[in-house]
Amino acid sequence: MASSRGPYAKGVAKRAEILRAALEVIARHGYRKTSTRELAAAAGLSEAGMLHYFGSKEKLFEEVLRARDEVDAARFADEDPIDGLQAVIRHNGTVSGLVQLYSTFSAEAGDPEHTSHEFFVDRYATIRARLAATIRTRQSEGTLTPDADPDTIATLLIAVSDGLQVQSQYALTTPPADAFNHLLTLLSVRPRNS
Repeated sequence: MASSRGPYAKGVAKRAEILRAALEVIARHGYRKTSTRELAAAAGLSEAGMLHYFGSKEKLFEEVLRARDEVDAARFADEDPIDGLQAVIRHNGTVSGLVQLYSTFSAEAGDPEHTSHEFFVDRYATIRARLAATIRTRQSEGTLTPDADPDTIATLLIAVSDGLQVQSQYALTTPPADAFNHLLTLLSVRPRNS
């Protein structure tokens, strides 16, 4: 049994190494300007060797986005989900290549036949539930208007976040995090410390 753990552990470690390299390369060069060959080279592998760890290019990019979410979750772990989403939006201004990947890949995965469709279904459901719970808490604290349905607000916050990511690729004059903050202000959110 110990021998089966060795190769498995090495495979897990190599996948993590590939994902770290992919996050860096895509963030720096962009999704469209980065080939799988370049990603493989950054991880010290051939293209076929790299894809062996994921099965397909689509699954590789799904795992890159999953890794991006995990990094963001760790980076903003002390934030509640609404503040964390705003922090992610602000951070995304520094990683335009990953924004390109997310915007393009999430649109492609809208097709129910796409191999990553379920990833996005689950991702959105999880984020929506966390945001809705935070909205309910803020409503009970009196910092967010009680007139709006928490699930609907959560859906709208995600839609605005995603839409701002797309617009940020088209010379948006207002920083996306500032536009998102404006929406929160319209929903009567007061700073948490006041």
